[in-house]
Amino acid sequence: MDIRATLKPGQNGTKELTRRYGDRLVCVRYRYDKVRRMRYKTVELIVEAKPWIPPYTEGPARKVLIQVSYGETELRKKVKAIGGLWDPVKKAWVLQLQQVRDLKLEKRIVQTPEKLEF
Repeated sequence: MDIRATLKPGQNGTKELTRRYGDRLVCVRYRYDKVRRMRYKTVELIVEAKPWIPPYTEGPARKVLIQVSYGETELRKKVKAIGGLWDPVKKAWVLQLQQVRDLKLEKRIVQTPEKLEF
């Protein structure tokens, strides 16, 4: 099966599907089957969206895990305010290394960037 066209939402040939699926529509493809002599119009849809933590990066933007105890509500609020994300599996907060340095929380790092896997 050959793909002859991949169209973005709103282009000619996608308008009805854009109305039907809205922001969930990623693209429309036209596929051609020479054996069956058929043309198929297919859609790619977003079916789920949830937060994602990018994999390990170099430099101050790399992610680290820090420990904040349950009773440290003020510190927890600061971590959340600068974009910290709670990792329920590892029971630790995920922050960029530079953010940890800015808050002077280097001693709370529980997993170094080299070992950090998501």
